[in-house]
Amino acid sequence: MPDAPTLERPILAPDADSGMVYVPAGTFRMGSNRHYPEEAPVHRVRVDGFWIDRTPVTNAEFRAFVRATGHVTVAEQRPDAKDYPDALPHMLQAGSLVFKPPKGEADLRDWGSWWRFRFGVHWRKPYGPGSSIAGLDEHPVVHVACADAEAYAAWAGKGMPTEAEWEYAARGGLDEAEFAWGDTLAPGGRHMANTWQGAFPHQNLAEDGFERTSPVTAFPPNGYGLFDMIGNVWEWTGDFFADRHPADASKACCIPRNPRGGREDGSYDANQPAIRIPRRVLKGGSHLCAPNYCRRYRPAARHPQAVDTSASHIGFRCVRRTDSIDER
Repeated sequence: MPDAPTLERPILAPDADSGMVYVPAGTFRMGSNRHYPEEAPVHRVRVDGFWIDRTPVTNAEFRAFVRATGHVTVAEQRPDAKDYPDALPHMLQAGSLVFKPPKGEADLRDWGSWWRFRFGVHWRKPYGPGSSIAGLDEHPVVHVACADAEAYAAWAGKGMPTEAEWEYAARGGLDEAEFAWGDTLAPGGRHMANTWQGAFPHQNLAEDGFERTSPVTAFPPNGYGLFDMIGNVWEWTGDFFADRHPADASKACCIPRNPRGGREDGSYDANQPAIRIPRRVLKGGSHLCAPNYCRRYRPAARHPQAVDTSASHIGFRCVRRTDSIDER
């Protein structure tokens, strides 16, 4: 495939302490027709210019937020039995999902083979009651549910990115490229993001140097100067998930501007069955994405996540808009 066409270049924030990059307005081809069905169809959209965090929010940054506000994350709160009528009583305890590799090969259709809901797990204790984030200040915060990300964004005077904004920024100026840096996963054998090497979920070769999360600037930035848009941790967006993209409206009339995602009930129309717990779109893949499973280490990739669920591979970053887009 020839090199992808480049888009406009970004503007670095004049205030170096802001930690944000300005991405200029532009039109791009969103989605992919070459991978998972929920990424299709490719469709042209336009986004207004916006500021976006250079990195995912780190443990150090989230700690400052918690100290300033006293925020208690969803993973630290005991679930209300009224919200989970089918839950076993002994499971209604505070906790979060933690990746635990099986000892051998596993059925890739059974995610329960490697995910465990563990009590006492939260952003300060990411792998269990005996763990801590000591020495991980520059790693992305994890075990944050959607409400936690939104609370941080509000405190910081920012917002959550739309899926279109996030994907546009992740492409780094390369329109329709497979990855945030081009069309080769590891050009010249160089790992460009924290992903999984080996046979998932039992064989982690860690050829990129990391078995779990990595410091947010450990890998090269994309063309917009943004770090970790691919790999390391999945990132929350402000859009609700639907199982497909809309058709390319630009072929019929005009290119949609600042589009939003699906409906809160998980559909694009009222004829589809509603879901009980809303799902938001996650973007970017994580350190658990592997060639043999979850090849979602690409800008076009997307994943639905229940808003009340956190995990050891989910984080977020924020945006600040020059023009208003309705928040949800």
